[in-house]
Amino acid sequence: MARYTTSIRTDRTVDDVFAYMSDLRNFAEWDPGTKRVVQIDGDEPGLDTRYDVTVSNPGRDITLSYQVVTWNAPNELVARAESKMLISEDQISVRSESGSTLVTYTADLRLKGVFRMADFALGMAFKRIGHKAAVSLSTHLDGEIITG
Repeated sequence: MARYTTSIRTDRTVDDVFAYMSDLRNFAEWDPGTKRVVQIDGDEPGLDTRYDVTVSNPGRDITLSYQVVTWNAPNELVARAESKMLISEDQISVRSESGSTLVTYTADLRLKGVFRMADFALGMAFKRIGHKAAVSLSTHLDGEIITG
């Protein structure tokens, strides 16, 4: 399994940060590995909302269908996608801490079947990709990276 976690501190409000992070269409703004996000189900972000997320992949782009499976506004959400090759789960936590807002973003990628042999290589690449996304997210939130 490949995992990347980052925490970012910002002076923006919990509600503002959650509104930005919970709309997965914004991933294309801050995640350099995300090319396009289209909301395919639901009128606004929330439980059971679905998004087609197209990510860069060597050789050809991959589109994963994510569904929001946990929704505890304005503090937590989990979005999950599953394909023949992998399971992807993104967890977002937003909370007030010492007069500022702390957002923690965790992305897990689990390869399935014979693809699991590539877990180690995926993990190494995922850390590089995750760090680039964390730097960009901290810029978009006018914040600073605390971990990750």
